[in-house]
Amino acid sequence: MTSPLNLGVIGLGRAFTLMLPTFAADPRIALVAASDPRTEARERFAMEFNAKVFEDAEALCADPAVAAVYVASPHQFHVEHVKSAARHGKHVLVEKPMAITVDECREMIAAAKAANVKLLVGHSHSFDQPYLRARAMIRSGAYGPVRMINALNFTDFLYRPRRPEELDTRQGGGVVFSQAAHQIDIVRLLAGAKAVSVRAFTGNWDAARNTEGAYAAQIRFENGSFASLSYSGYAHFDTDEFMGWWGELGQGRDGEASYGRARANLKKAASVTQEIAMKNARAYGSAGRDAFQIDGELAYNHFGLVVVSCERADLRPLPHGVMVYGDKTRHLDELPSPKIPRAEVVDELHAAAILGAAPLHSGEWGLATLEVCLAMLQSAQTGQEVGLSWQV
Repeated sequence: MTSPLNLGVIGLGRAFTLMLPTFAADPRIALVAASDPRTEARERFAMEFNAKVFEDAEALCADPAVAAVYVASPHQFHVEHVKSAARHGKHVLVEKPMAITVDECREMIAAAKAANVKLLVGHSHSFDQPYLRARAMIRSGAYGPVRMINALNFTDFLYRPRRPEELDTRQGGGVVFSQAAHQIDIVRLLAGAKAVSVRAFTGNWDAARNTEGAYAAQIRFENGSFASLSYSGYAHFDTDEFMGWWGELGQGRDGEASYGRARANLKKAASVTQEIAMKNARAYGSAGRDAFQIDGELAYNHFGLVVVSCERADLRPLPHGVMVYGDKTRHLDELPSPKIPRAEVVDELHAAAILGAAPLHSGEWGLATLEVCLAMLQSAQTGQEVGLSWQV
């Protein structure tokens, strides 16, 4: 086995906690450095991983012991941090959304190319093994070409503790930037063609959470297929009910016991300061690595109900495989249970950084997804179909 990839982390917040079980368990990754403005998070990281810590992200990027950087800072800082990492010759994995403008994405792509480093965008749920298996099944030709994709997800996203900018669309807040990126990545992956245009509606129905909390969109692809995307983060219906109460992160859930919990917990925050404190309590620092492990049986991550209608079958990715609904029979194309959550992200990062492979979720891929997010917002505002220019 080759030596592990020495990874530095910029931002030890919620995004990092979702990837922490992966990085901590996968022998292909060594967590060697971190940067975060919170002292308690830095001190805990240094202790738990015997790693260097920095208050300043630039100093982390300059550290010669760091080979690649995971940018998990808030959306508005992605462009600065990616460019810094590239400038110091580091490969980069940047959280979705890649950025909040097309120009920022292009700057990041140019910086990576100039430095001859690999740039990956993720994680998004298009890394999840059931979607990758469905893609392989489609590409085999056994079920005919893709004709239609339906993606549906209902969660409590809007009522989880948020910083003010996460509720401000102008700063990359709301469900279109943070959640549509997942669905767009998935349907683009499965359609196997460039997106051509977008038509969308958005919902902003709670004045106390004044940003997009829901959307419905249609994407047209150049091969004639089309996708319908629906999402609500208003904490009523929960699509995990359709997934046998396997949660988005691959954990088993008790749907009855958890109903209404997000709204009830949020009521405990009487001010913005208290809500920020609640959010920080869910991040790494106040709690250590053990708090973010998934106990019990592990399934694959998912992003709600997805059905791919091919000419000769419908394919439905599930937490344990892909359900195939054919002309006469149906069956489960079963996947072995994962040993490490989201190992697929490390598969792609390691192959790119160590083996030099071209990543699927490249900077150009991330730009294409961000363009669709922006087109959704534009279409909802203007009432018009919006054409796309930066698709891959």
